[in-house]
Amino acid sequence: MINDKKELKNYICLDNGFFKKDKFLVKYMKRIHEPQSYINKYLFYLRKQEYYMNTAGKNKIKAVLGLLYERKKHNLGIKIGFNIPPNSFQEGLTIFHTGCIAVNTDARIGKNCRLHGNNCIGNNAKINKSPTIGNNVDIGFGAVVIGDITIADNIKIGANAVVNKSFTEPGITIAGVPAKRVK
Repeated sequence: MINDKKELKNYICLDNGFFKKDKFLVKYMKRIHEPQSYINKYLFYLRKQEYYMNTAGKNKIKAVLGLLYERKKHNLGIKIGFNIPPNSFQEGLTIFHTGCIAVNTDARIGKNCRLHGNNCIGNNAKINKSPTIGNNVDIGFGAVVIGDITIADNIKIGANAVVNKSFTEPGITIAGVPAKRVK
């Protein structure tokens, strides 16, 4: 959770860091309307919204700024297909592609998560509880993580996998429908 300006700066710096190494390239991507520039902007709005929501208290200006960034994030999210609630991802979130990414408000995802696009992280319609995902988890294109489950640190989830049970052994690779350990 972002609770001060130093943390906000850290989160913004670490999010999509893979794509921010070359300043010339970042400016070029904005100029030609490269989808990655929209992803960077979405993550910026998300982190600003989190900061103002978490620090507003009774400060009406911060509350209004939180709503403003929520609205900007929402409008851009409709354009690129993202629905990510505040305070669900820790720092270091990397998103590689635009397209449908839906995250439940109860989901908790650790540091340095990598989403390759077309992902769903949410409940399974039987129970209203969502996944808890560890640090350094790589979620492949089209992968779905649903239910009241736990995913350990350093796990790779294969493309189009449907993860509906917990995997608590760190550093493994899972894939398939339903997902099982493959490596």
